[in-house]
Amino acid sequence: MNPLLQSLTREGVLINVSVRYWRAHKKLKAEDIGLESDKVSARLISLGHKRLLPKEATAALALVESRAHALVEANTFPFLNGLAHFVPNAKLGEVTAKLKALEAEFWLAKNQFVAQYGKLRDAALEEWRTMAGNLSDDPARVVAAIEAAFPPAQTLERKFGFDTQLFQIAVPERLGLDLLNLGDQEHLIEARQQAAREAAAKIREQTQSFIAECVTSLREQTAQLCGDMLQSIRTGETGVHQKTLNRLIRFIDQFAQMNFVGDAEMEQQLETVRRELLTRTAEEYRTGGSSARATLESGLAKLADTARELARQDATALVQRFGGLGRRKFQLAA
Repeated sequence: MNPLLQSLTREGVLINVSVRYWRAHKKLKAEDIGLESDKVSARLISLGHKRLLPKEATAALALVESRAHALVEANTFPFLNGLAHFVPNAKLGEVTAKLKALEAEFWLAKNQFVAQYGKLRDAALEEWRTMAGNLSDDPARVVAAIEAAFPPAQTLERKFGFDTQLFQIAVPERLGLDLLNLGDQEHLIEARQQAAREAAAKIREQTQSFIAECVTSLREQTAQLCGDMLQSIRTGETGVHQKTLNRLIRFIDQFAQMNFVGDAEMEQQLETVRRELLTRTAEEYRTGGSSARATLESGLAKLADTARELARQDATALVQRFGGLGRRKFQLAA
């Protein structure tokens, strides 16, 4: 296996989270409001999606979905243009545990929604009957189209799902031909071998850029956080707030868990800031006079500048060193 892939496979896994629920939307057609479809210009008129139920009816489900995606985004790196997300081993237990908790919330919200579905549907149809006259000269047709868009209660179950899938990164060596007859194999074997070679080459190529982007991303996040903290300190009514300091403390811990590549230089800078700036409380900074606050601001500005400078640097050496770990592990195993 390619040394970079060897190291990457050892340091984490790919994760994909899919949340499905009935969205309670319908895209209106011209016929639904009494218009002739061949006389409606799609270039000029868009009927758009209409809510079948009030937004609050599915709010609990939508909240779980957004929290699940936010959790993944905050604790992973997008891999292969977002096709999946790479979660470092140090974050895997935390992420999967929180996803299990969110999944439990999702199914609870789903059961509550299904239990109320009949009442929600009846109330929504009553509202549609009231306002259908504003949409069309034939309100009965509008209401009939809306009513038909509500799925039968017994079919709702299959419209809900909360799926978490974990994958190991692997390069295809061959694409299976076991289910094809001999004649088909002769025609397809070369095409499939070529497809496997191209896929393997693409994954190897993107793996190197992915690892470099992970390094750059964490460095950029460091600079951004320092900038945000300085802005908060300089514009806030109380100056230095404990919540502001806590953000950096949490970020340093998060960085250490996300730093699967081994960016020792950036991690050392963060640990220095922890030692020199974060042993004081916000109250101590506020009562320490202008010199204490100046020390904090100077330290944050310096860290931001360093992080920005590191983010601009070529990470090739760090990526190669990371790949070298995989090569040494492979040689030891052999």
